[in-house]
Amino acid sequence: MDPVVHFELPYDDRERIVRFYQSVFGWELQQYGEEMGNYVVATTAKADAKPGAPAGAIGGGFFPRKADWPAQYPSVVIAVEKIESSMDKVVAAGGKLLGEPMDIPTVGRYVSFYDTEQNRLSLLQPLPMTGKP
Repeated sequence: MDPVVHFELPYDDRERIVRFYQSVFGWELQQYGEEMGNYVVATTAKADAKPGAPAGAIGGGFFPRKADWPAQYPSVVIAVEKIESSMDKVVAAGGKLLGEPMDIPTVGRYVSFYDTEQNRLSLLQPLPMTGKP
């Protein structure tokens, strides 16, 4: 079973979206520069969450809207073992890939797709964990 590991939301105004999610939910938001596509990483729960916190809490991120990008809607990211075989499964099941996989430094390989209902989701083949801090 491949788990949901991340969510993504587009933004028009980065400072505004950061202020909103920090003030409303207390999320920790890290803003990256142009070299990382002006992406914002959202930490929504600590690894040492309080007892009784929901299992499987995930973090997420925000990306700038771009006129030439398809399907800029809220999305979930699903971790997979081998991105190419998962891409093949998406197509075989009637989905449509949105481009080629890209390498995200320190994260892994990533590609978005439409499911059969035209919902945009993404696949992520995470880099192996090294166990080092």
